Amino acid sequence: MRIDERKIKVSEVYEGYFNDDEEGVVGYDEQLDIRPKYQREFVYNPEQQREVIRTVLKGLPLNVMYWVDRWEDPEHPTQAEQDEARYEVLDGQQRTLSLCSFMDGDFSVDEMTFDNLPKDKQDDIRNYELFIYICNGTESEKLEWFKIINIAGEKLTDQERRNAVYAGSWVSSAKKYFSKSNGAAKTLAEDYMRGSPIRQEYLETAIGWAAAADGFTGDKAIEQYMSKHQRDTSAVQLWNYFRSVIEWVQAVFPKYRSQMKGLPWGLLYNVHGQRTDLEPKMLEKEIQRLMGDEDVTRKPGIYEYLLTGDVRKLSIRAFDRRDMLAAYERQGHKCNICGKVFDFEKMHGDHIIPWSKGGHTTPDNLQMLCRDCNLRKGADE
Repeated sequence: MRIDERKIKVSEVYEGYFNDDEEGVVGYDEQLDIRPKYQREFVYNPEQQREVIRTVLKGLPLNVMYWVDRWEDPEHPTQAEQDEARYEVLDGQQRTLSLCSFMDGDFSVDEMTFDNLPKDKQDDIRNYELFIYICNGTESEKLEWFKIINIAGEKLTDQERRNAVYAGSWVSSAKKYFSKSNGAAKTLAEDYMRGSPIRQEYLETAIGWAAAADGFTGDKAIEQYMSKHQRDTSAVQLWNYFRSVIEWVQAVFPKYRSQMKGLPWGLLYNVHGQRTDLEPKMLEKEIQRLMGDEDVTRKPGIYEYLLTGDVRKLSIRAFDRRDMLAAYERQGHKCNICGKVFDFEKMHGDHIIPWSKGGHTTPDNLQMLCRDCNLRKGADE
């Protein structure tokens, strides 16, 4: 693991500066991705941009910035590595953009553009030294370093750290699909997804689903998937998979409801996507019935329940404590199956007729059972 501390003049970062909406922003003689391709991150408002310039003109320090060195072996870079910018701004993107865009004449500070400033003030900006940490190392070392940055106060999401670690053509392509505020993934699946594309939450979700489909499990599944595909030239495979997931959801559950947003659709598709027994019309009738069932307290769970049969997804309404106490007294403090006496706190309220067989959470369908009898009855059902 190597972390270099460098002081780099603003004029050096501005060398080769080019800002393109789709192709990203580069600088540092085209060796620095200030904003990588297709990535639309948060943008400073005009006053925040001006404060960056005022800070520099006063000679005050800007916070430290972080760059990633993409070359695995700086002494022997591959041709693919040489074809792209060597460095990527991990943190400091908006400060860097503010400085470069001011020098490019995009905005003014206190009614002065860069070209209108006295030469000595222009030189103050050109010669201002940015304090930068540049990281180069293995994938695991980079991830650990980025976690330390977060602890120190830099607010990076897990997926933003992964994007920096596994940077390359595949990540750039994946961002094209999943990380644009008006991109393909949001256009197709906004109704089914939670989070923000520009904070990489769409991308993280999609990779998590695809990783599970490929058999990766555990906390490192996303990293394993990204490592496997890092050298791919395109993320079209991931996009096609994601599109298949959403198209399957729309085919199986054609009537959209807000309860469908944010469900683990990819994980459900991985297991149930090839089933031939899912009839949309029959499913819709059951959805309508369950939506109107007062005992179903978790309505989003209806979709998972219909696919998996797991009643726990519905969070069936529990009996009121008052009704349970009344049943407990009525039964003489005895379990209604084994007949043994138990303290109230050691007994469970149970549906005599299970909810799955038409029983409801009402006093006339309530019995008190000891823990063991309740568990055995639940297993038999």
